Amino acid sequence: MDLQMQVVYVLLALALGIIFIARRVEKIGSKLPPGPWGLPVIGNLHQLGAKPHQSLAKLALKYGPVMSLELGQVTTIVISSAAAAKQVLQKQDHLFANRAVPDSVNACNHAESVIWLPLSPRWRDLRKVINSEIFSGRKMEASVFLRQQKVEELSADVRASCEQGKGVLIGEAAFKTTLNLLSTMIFSMNLDSEKARDFKRSFSKVMELGGKPNMVDYFPWLRRFDPQGIRAQMEVEFSKMLAFLDSVISERLALRAEQGSAYQNKDALDTLLDISETSMEINGEDIRQLLVGSLVAGTDTTSSVVEWAMSEIMKNRDIMFKAKDELERVAGKGKPIQDADIASLPYLKAVVKETLRMHPPAPLLLPRKNVVETELCEYMIPKGAQIYVNAWAIGRDPGTWEDPESFNPERFLDSDVDFRGTDFELIPFGAGRRICPGLPLAFKMVHLMLGSLINCFDWKLEGGAKPEDIDMDEKFGITLQKTQPLHAIPSVI
Repeated sequence: MDLQMQVVYVLLALALGIIFIARRVEKIGSKLPPGPWGLPVIGNLHQLGAKPHQSLAKLALKYGPVMSLELGQVTTIVISSAAAAKQVLQKQDHLFANRAVPDSVNACNHAESVIWLPLSPRWRDLRKVINSEIFSGRKMEASVFLRQQKVEELSADVRASCEQGKGVLIGEAAFKTTLNLLSTMIFSMNLDSEKARDFKRSFSKVMELGGKPNMVDYFPWLRRFDPQGIRAQMEVEFSKMLAFLDSVISERLALRAEQGSAYQNKDALDTLLDISETSMEINGEDIRQLLVGSLVAGTDTTSSVVEWAMSEIMKNRDIMFKAKDELERVAGKGKPIQDADIASLPYLKAVVKETLRMHPPAPLLLPRKNVVETELCEYMIPKGAQIYVNAWAIGRDPGTWEDPESFNPERFLDSDVDFRGTDFELIPFGAGRRICPGLPLAFKMVHLMLGSLINCFDWKLEGGAKPEDIDMDEKFGITLQKTQPLHAIPSVI
């Protein structure tokens, strides 16, 4: 190495050292929340690991429920208690309600969807449309028959596996059911057709890419280079999904034009098209992004909860027997459960709550950022900081939950704690303005699918494996998945 290069490296090392020391001095002199010291350049990135929800929970035990880290160039605040979460999601929700947008969702303009838009009149218009026209109580009542049909299709698929002596991938079966329900509600089509096959492949790829750590999110100056190619790959897959949706929309518009006044609205797509034709609330691009966002956000989360719940109750056979007994009394032995049954199934509802406490589908929720410098729990949060609410850590907080590592549905039988956004010790779907709009449908589908799988079938593990052998390891991504998918063998009751 020549002298000139040695000088360059020495100067670079000195510059990095000065930046590192300056950041430390700045942190000491500021009112930032406490947090671990980071390394030069990368900050605390090395401390995240493959399961950041768990790593951050461990750090919070030392640094407290409001903790600051430097993830590359991004100041990040991690919330790990119900009290602090209430401040962020309710008391000061208007200050923390904007999204920290991952670079990958800029593909095909998806950052303009209601999921990622900042608070604005446009966001309010789109959110109002979703709440009133897709997931409202009125729409839930109107789709009772459709939900029952999809659950019966799930039972029929499992029954076919029984006849063939095959096992069932629980998460995959629940995913198919939820996706087909949503696609039928939205545009009257199952996504099992040949035409929709590419859409499903792209859908799965988007979920996979969205779960990958992306260096651009920690070093924004890399955005122009997209060094891992994640945004570019997302662009390809989103383009395929949107092309499919464009064809569906075009066919629908042609049918509406052909039938004229004789045409009758049947699904959410028709409702969205009606709104776009008669008001300025939404346009064609909004409809495309609403459709994609609803399908992506509503499927993996629901199927993940069903798979975790089945894993827990198969691992705890006493819980399985209690759930079966309740279901037989309410719905009748061997029958799929119906919407009207859910209110009479307190033990099943407790199983779902306990699953959501231990295995929230989005363990860090979706990231937020504050719009102005903000005081939070006596600390100062700089403008534009990224905010993570660690729902996984809050659900396992020993200060809130007795024996938090044990799966114990009974803890909810005499408790009013619910997951609808008002009890901050249990917030798997978030709270406040940004609470998941699909919560009403997720609530119904998780109970319908889980209850029917328990009530219609007996289950055992492959190869005579014992319940205690079920692998409960977690894999972090867009949703919290099992490292080893649950593969169980059903038999008809």
